Amino acid sequence: MATPSDVKSLFEAKLKESPNHGFHPLDLDRIKDDKYIRRVLKHVENDAKQAADMLWDIFTWRKSVNANDINETNIRMDYVKEGIFFPRGRDVDGCLLLIIKSKMHVKGQRDFEELKKAIIYWFDRIEREENGNKITLFFDLDGCGLSNMDMELINYLISLFKSYYPYFLNYIIIYQMPWVMSAAFKVIKSLLPAKGVEKMKFVSKDTLKEFVAPEQALTCWGGKDNYIFEFVPENRSNLEPALKKVTFAEQGDNQHSLGEMLRITPNDTIVFKAENDDISGQFTITNMDESVVSFKIRTTSPEKFRVRPSSGVLPSGVSQTILIVVQPGFHLRTVTKDRFLVMSVQIPKDDISQKELSDIWQNSSGSKVDEYRLKCHFPEKSLPKNGNLADKSPEKSDSVTNALNNLQMNYEILHKQVNKLKIYQFMTLILTAIAVLLGYLVYKNTNEYEKYCERI
Repeated sequence: MATPSDVKSLFEAKLKESPNHGFHPLDLDRIKDDKYIRRVLKHVENDAKQAADMLWDIFTWRKSVNANDINETNIRMDYVKEGIFFPRGRDVDGCLLLIIKSKMHVKGQRDFEELKKAIIYWFDRIEREENGNKITLFFDLDGCGLSNMDMELINYLISLFKSYYPYFLNYIIIYQMPWVMSAAFKVIKSLLPAKGVEKMKFVSKDTLKEFVAPEQALTCWGGKDNYIFEFVPENRSNLEPALKKVTFAEQGDNQHSLGEMLRITPNDTIVFKAENDDISGQFTITNMDESVVSFKIRTTSPEKFRVRPSSGVLPSGVSQTILIVVQPGFHLRTVTKDRFLVMSVQIPKDDISQKELSDIWQNSSGSKVDEYRLKCHFPEKSLPKNGNLADKSPEKSDSVTNALNNLQMNYEILHKQVNKLKIYQFMTLILTAIAVLLGYLVYKNTNEYEKYCERI
């Protein structure tokens, strides 16, 4: 497995080959930050050479747009203050939302180069304030029309995540998409890599809670946060160059590094297996910290899994086994693409009230929360031939299987009936048009015949 040291060695070799690179000193400082290098490695799936090449591309781009010099004194602050883009709230994984109020933007009304500078300002600022942790891009399309659809802007946002801000995107949430924009978002999907398409989540007021809790959602989305955007200048005096991590432990004599609060067993994969009528997996979390820890578990598709427990409190040294059961009716080959996130934060005591605990999570910045990501693995022998959870061996046919088979059969029948109905409607329209035309011709010929008779 590639390490940050491997990437640094390859990148430093590239620097020696091109001594006149002209990279900004602040960008070169990123090479000293192992967390940033790990972000790049994760982005390119642990390929050291690709990581070094990506670093070079990032620094070259940042030099070309003068990213490190972009600040509140040299950008169009009217673009920033009007609130087309602003950060607020967090998704179910604890990632900050970067909200785009699409209704406020009409293509061509603003200087696009200045708009890009404003976007870079927000991306860099959030990256500093969130210590490089992932964010979620939230497109608020409520009340939008085609005039608000700016493909050039969306393509630019996607390019930032793909090429210049590594491992920075958690979800792309599309809220209340009008049907007239469906074709445009099909094009957007084609711009994304396969992993990016998986991150796209189309939600309505009713389904938003699956990805953004009501407490974190704005009231205009049906949530409980009555926040109205007001620009607050960045306070960089509290941000050290190395973006030092601050936790409860640092307030005392003990210190703690990100990713050391919990021990996860197994450490990165949940192995599922089939038992009776259930497909389930489990893992164990152990509090390795000297303080009490609160944990939460999130998944990319909460509708597919039952997680018990999904949150809790662990005193120091205590373990908790987490059981995950796949809900009936989901295709395993789709489920294997899902991921789980375990988040933990230090708390002052184990008998904390629910309100106090909620306040701690609400006010915890990215630097105070440890994150552990797990993927799903299903041994081939646990996978039915057609990949469906309800499909068992030929010898075993239970009520669930029969119900699902009947449901599938009814669906196919209904699908055929709908297709037939469409054909009948089409034929009816054609026959109606022919009848109207014939009627008109008969009427016209009849009038002409009567006029002829009158002349005679």
